[in-house]
Amino acid sequence: MKELFDKTYKDSKEEYLKMLEKKLKTNKKTFIVTANPEAFMLSEKNQEYRNMLLDKNTEIVADGIGLVKAGRILGYVIKERIPGIEIAEELLKYASEHQKKVYLFGSKPEVIEKMGNLIREKYSDAKLIGMQDGYVEEKDKVFKDIVKKEPDIILVALGMPKQEELIYKYLDKFKKGIFVGVGGSFDVISGTKKRAPKIFIKTNTEWLYRIVKEPKRIKRFYDNNIKFIFKIYKLKKSK
Repeated sequence: MKELFDKTYKDSKEEYLKMLEKKLKTNKKTFIVTANPEAFMLSEKNQEYRNMLLDKNTEIVADGIGLVKAGRILGYVIKERIPGIEIAEELLKYASEHQKKVYLFGSKPEVIEKMGNLIREKYSDAKLIGMQDGYVEEKDKVFKDIVKKEPDIILVALGMPKQEELIYKYLDKFKKGIFVGVGGSFDVISGTKKRAPKIFIKTNTEWLYRIVKEPKRIKRFYDNNIKFIFKIYKLKKSK
């Protein structure tokens, strides 16, 4: 797990977003994994997923505050968390500013439709060249279509790890593009769901807000976040 912390981006969100804009302008192919403790725990059980995270073409950013705090316990200074939703919103803003091509894949049909409307209204200079909801059966067929269209920004909302695995499967077939698995971000960006109130965002407790809103998340939180913390302290003792 230490190798994953070695690879995780450690500077500020502001610096990362500036770097991302530069990559977009220069057509630098970039695959971003917005990781949380669940992603790191999954890598312990799934070797293919671990290989993907450690691949030189994969960038890891700490979406979850759990990674930031765990990193500090192990001696890594990760300045702050960089929420995937904020990366997605900035990319859409950059797409409009630089007239870049965007493809959206995932989420429910009504949500993807709202995303399309939002881009046409709020990010009107972005070129929306395709969008597909996540309920289509032939997801590989969709990705083959994305390859042909050569978008500059590809946002995939299929949930972890499916979204990352699908991006990684086709990554070599693209010459350019910024790829991000964005989970449930389309729900919030489109206005279908509300993001946590500002106090939760400021105090890095969005995870608590989500649990309160959806109690069924408790088991998932225990299986990943709580077990993750135990693993981190075990790693620290073994140093």
